[in-house]
Amino acid sequence: MVEVCVGVGFRAAAGSEDIVAAVRQVLTSANPGSETASETTLHCLSTLDRKAGEPALVDAAQALGVPVRGFAAGELAAVEVANPSERVRSATGSPSVAEAAAVLGAGGGPLIVTKWSANGVVVAAARKVS
Repeated sequence: MVEVCVGVGFRAAAGSEDIVAAVRQVLTSANPGSETASETTLHCLSTLDRKAGEPALVDAAQALGVPVRGFAAGELAAVEVANPSERVRSATGSPSVAEAAAVLGAGGGPLIVTKWSANGVVVAAARKVS
């Protein structure tokens, strides 16, 4: 069984259902060849610290039974990611939210699913390290 942290970036219009659906999709992607996310255990959702208390994310985390971890823009910016974005940097102060937050939430573990987006939600997954 693989334990992962999912990094989440989202627009204000995104609802908790959108976040839950995106997280479930990225968990399924973490298990190539599997129809379900059953081989993966979700450890936490991670995001930019100023978004960590947003109701949509808090509700999604509650529905998924995991905590939310928030990281400062400077912490996120220090993580080298596969898909940096200047647009994200100008909006948040970090070139990545989802990928960097996943890595930090996983204790520095490797990114196993790069960013994927739908319905105003961007997610990525990293394998948790002990």
